[in-house]
Amino acid sequence: MDNFVTGRWALVTGASSGLGVDFARELASRGCNIILVARREQRLIAVREQLTKDFGVECEIIVKDLVPRQASVELYAEVKNLGLDVDILVNNAGFGLFGEFLDIDWDREREMLQLDMISLTHLTKLFAKEMSRRNFGYILQISSIGAYQPTPTYATYAAAKSYVLHFGEALNYELRDTDVSCTVLSPGVTATEFLEVSGQKPSLYQRLVMMESRDVARTGVEAMIKRRSSVVPGWMNKLAVFTIRFIPRRMAAALGNFLMTSGQR
Repeated sequence: MDNFVTGRWALVTGASSGLGVDFARELASRGCNIILVARREQRLIAVREQLTKDFGVECEIIVKDLVPRQASVELYAEVKNLGLDVDILVNNAGFGLFGEFLDIDWDREREMLQLDMISLTHLTKLFAKEMSRRNFGYILQISSIGAYQPTPTYATYAAAKSYVLHFGEALNYELRDTDVSCTVLSPGVTATEFLEVSGQKPSLYQRLVMMESRDVARTGVEAMIKRRSSVVPGWMNKLAVFTIRFIPRRMAAALGNFLMTSGQR
């Protein structure tokens, strides 16, 4: 177990499936108590039962859709009503939308931007202030390798994840003289419900580089505990992020489009 996090309370958003479940399991395996937050109550109940059975930790669930404007404040209030101090915040909730920008429904796109950027930022502000007062805490923001380049067919999603990357790295620097840190995890395509929700059939590139969710979650948690500013999981994803800096911007957009659409099935 990690002495720094054992017995601490961690709040994980988007915790009913995929990476959210694996972040919760990874933290619970290190002795953390977990607050699971998501919309799907039955799934949260099942995850709670499994965590308490497998790791013997305490586990609370909060059923919450984080898209509405007041949802972040409501979630914060519900945590306070439980009498708990959150020392680890994992901002995992989010989704992407695949397609041409002009064809994507605006209401759905607005919900995506609200969840991926505004709710994430508001939750960070609410819980980081408390962490700062206690002079202890870890924040893990979930971005994407799409944050490193313009990505046609994921134009607004990739742009939102670029915001998360730069926001998280900047916040981590601001916190440099405290025992509170912010780490940004930027996965590539991962074996979760992401593609199904986004409306995309996997491209050839995505099928070749897809990582297991548990491996991505472990990389993120380990980097967070080491208080790293940011991390990209998987050597192929690291190579992609390294290479893109040497490609002209116009070509980068064309490459992003090719990787997202070529060989779909």
